[in-house]
Amino acid sequence: MLIEKSGLSQNTLAGKTVILTGGGGGIGFEAARALVWLGANVIIAEIDTEKGKAAQDAINKEMGCGRAEFYRIDLSDASRIEALVSYAKSKYGFIYAVLNNATIAPLGAVDKIPASEWDKSYAINLRAPLLLAQKLLPDMKAKNCGAIIFVSSSGAAPYMGAYEVFKTAQAELSDTLAGELEDTGIHALTIGPGLVKTDTAKRGIEEIASLMGMTLDDFYKRNEAYMLSPEEAGVGFALAVVRAEKYRGQEVSSIQVLSEANIFAGAAAQRRENEEASARLKELVSKAARTYCEQYDGWMNRNLFERQWVLRDFKKYTGCSAEQFRAKMREIEDAAAASGGLSRYKADFEKLGKYYKRQYELLQGFERDRQKLEENSQIIKGWIKDTEDICGLL
Repeated sequence: MLIEKSGLSQNTLAGKTVILTGGGGGIGFEAARALVWLGANVIIAEIDTEKGKAAQDAINKEMGCGRAEFYRIDLSDASRIEALVSYAKSKYGFIYAVLNNATIAPLGAVDKIPASEWDKSYAINLRAPLLLAQKLLPDMKAKNCGAIIFVSSSGAAPYMGAYEVFKTAQAELSDTLAGELEDTGIHALTIGPGLVKTDTAKRGIEEIASLMGMTLDDFYKRNEAYMLSPEEAGVGFALAVVRAEKYRGQEVSSIQVLSEANIFAGAAAQRRENEEASARLKELVSKAARTYCEQYDGWMNRNLFERQWVLRDFKKYTGCSAEQFRAKMREIEDAAAASGGLSRYKADFEKLGKYYKRQYELLQGFERDRQKLEENSQIIKGWIKDTEDICGLL
């Protein structure tokens, strides 16, 4: 986990409870995961029951605890917000922090988005964070302790007005609270995740890119220097909770928080390493698939007796026919070209590697010409190494 590189203890937030809205997936899920690792109780306030329950179960299973709890809520319903806070206080007592991650993003030209969509955006992107602050502040003031964290966005952008207007207002609300709470132990701040490839963001960016006359790939390419993974952005959110006093009254970004925690450089390096490994894997997979298909064509050109013997031997050591395996290799080559998931093919390369070792053994007892033996042995060793490297990367 990336949060482990922060140098923080797993007891850093022990005994503290955080309400995190919109934690069923993407950045919110990763923030909840990191907060639980830090020792916090996390109430995942999420409208999607399936996603919320899955997030709760996945985090608790990974961490070996029960400190992640899903609470279904429609944040556009003000009465449900009061019910959420009442429930949280009755079960956990004092609520140390609220992280306003939930959002909706109506997209389109100002005159094209219905007023009802503007109203819903207001309800979720501004009114809900305001109501949560109002419900939690009395207890925070009584204890002179707490953190209210907004996930804002500053700056108008074409076709994003119904989103940006209310997210920008969150930053103004945060600044107002920071001023009112200046001499207390309660810290208000905002954090921006940056550009993150979540499923939700991808759908929105694809629409925005289209409206701007760009493809999705063009948009990502222009902004690749600013891209973060969901885990990176989520860990930035969790660290903002830990370091709320440091960032009070500020509008920070996940990149800034990660950098100041001395883990962004490591995360970026790891991402580059992963990208290089992915490129290497695709190269090796394509090479191995082509090699096998060339071998298969060679087998088919042998005389009947030799061909039947090779095909029987292949099936004996791999468990499938050479023709079926050729079809699988073509499928794998297509998946590599399309950057598709390759991990499901690991067993196929293990079988192929086993067969190549069989070929190597046969060669040692068959080839009498020492020079040819050495040359062909090196070729087969290369095939074996390729399959081993592929399995190591999958």
